[in-house]
Amino acid sequence: MAITGPTTSGKTQLSIAVAEALDGEIICMDSRQVYRGMDIGTDKVSPEHRHRVPHHGLDLRNPDEFYSAGQFGRDAHYYIEEISGRGRVPLLVGGTGLFLRSLTHPIFKQPDIDVARLQALRGFMAKRPRAELERWVGALDSGRAEFAQEGGPQRLGRTIEVALLTGRSLSWWHSQGTSDREPLNGLIVVLDKDREELDRRIDARVTRMAAEGLVEEVSGLLEKGYGPEDPGMSGTGYREVAAYLGGDMTLEEALGQMRSQTRQYARRQLTWFRHQLPDDAMHVDTSRSLDAQAADVVAAWKTKERSIDG
Repeated sequence: MAITGPTTSGKTQLSIAVAEALDGEIICMDSRQVYRGMDIGTDKVSPEHRHRVPHHGLDLRNPDEFYSAGQFGRDAHYYIEEISGRGRVPLLVGGTGLFLRSLTHPIFKQPDIDVARLQALRGFMAKRPRAELERWVGALDSGRAEFAQEGGPQRLGRTIEVALLTGRSLSWWHSQGTSDREPLNGLIVVLDKDREELDRRIDARVTRMAAEGLVEEVSGLLEKGYGPEDPGMSGTGYREVAAYLGGDMTLEEALGQMRSQTRQYARRQLTWFRHQLPDDAMHVDTSRSLDAQAADVVAAWKTKERSIDG
């Protein structure tokens, strides 16, 4: 089973309730929560929740290390087999669409890329306006231009990086995708949340992160030698707070950009879920009580399980 949805939609709470009802264990499906020392800015699941339900796939990498969708797919298959082998139910939980896609579609093996050249290129691109990056994508990978331009700076940057540093476009690499495993045939659960409610929850989350010590967390990472050009810290929150600590903006400006960037990310997630998920994905109305949501998901899982076994 996979439980997904836009940021702040309530995936953690629902997944804990479902996992406890099904004797399940959770596999993190979030591209940021794989990084060590990045707890507040990624809203990583709390120690209390980890005590209630075993979690897998957290804290796997340092912030300067890569973690691709392909690697997630391999790790997730291992966790799924190991959890299932003990008679428990694996639940994939998170909002990173490409991680979910790695389990349902063939993926390509990421070519080796020189880290120093990559970081230099990322530093250069960080100073370029979005319109210029979009022109680069159009010139380097016309087949991916529309998809990349619908996304954020990371998607644009990724398309440019692969084309310049491997000599082949990302579209070409995707066309070479293969898989030695059958696509997963499970239940995909999508949490639906009103956009205005998402915006309110995002604003509240950013305020909470600041109160819980996000600035101190980012400062500690910078002191260890990590920076916004590193894979783990290139995401929303760490990038803006690093700019504040570097004197490039006020704290209020940094938090304002965090809110704006997170709202845009949530909208991109909604678009991705609308176009990329299968027609039989189960949509959950999050305006209902948590108990009602969990009961519906548990019932749907048991029905799906019977159809697979049969």
